[in-house]
Amino acid sequence: MSLLDRSPVIPVVVLEDAAVAVAMARALVAGGLPVIEVTLRTAAALDAIRAIAAEVPEAVIGAGTVLTPGDVAAATAAGARFLVSPGVTPVLLEALLGSGVPALPGAATASEAMALREHGLRELKFFPAEAAGGPPYLKALAGPLPDVRFCPTGGVTPATTRDYLALPNVGCVGGTWLTPADALASGDFARIEKLAAEAAALGRGR
Repeated sequence: MSLLDRSPVIPVVVLEDAAVAVAMARALVAGGLPVIEVTLRTAAALDAIRAIAAEVPEAVIGAGTVLTPGDVAAATAAGARFLVSPGVTPVLLEALLGSGVPALPGAATASEAMALREHGLRELKFFPAEAAGGPPYLKALAGPLPDVRFCPTGGVTPATTRDYLALPNVGCVGGTWLTPADALASGDFARIEKLAAEAAALGRGR
């Protein structure tokens, strides 16, 4: 199954403490969101990915904010099952394509999407989604690029998720609202599970 078809919303998680990673992942899975992106923006990220990969096998754990070949190597070694980048360079693209796991490189323009398509990539991250034009922009891209699908991330909210998911070239969205920093800090995993369940429900009846 395509990564974009496993879940309507992929939680985009920034973790400051790897100790909460397993409980957080279990809460997201319980809420109906098994695909989880942990961004490589903190010192705890790789340990968090490693812990989730080892202890929450029902989760599909990936790494986000992948910027360099070093990030690709470190993330896959930690157990990441997919990789997400905000954009792409030739050097990073080579590493992503050679990683052995699915990748969602970022694109924000038709030219960027076309360039990635030339390398055989048909599933991309659309970033920054809201700033780059949101649903109207993606709807326009569907005409000339009908075989390219996107995961819009960046400014997407529960209120706009259905607008994105209604588009034929959107498989899922990336959401940053599912793991609030205060819920992680206080250990309120019931709140995270509730947010995940609400997000999962947004994809029903598509």
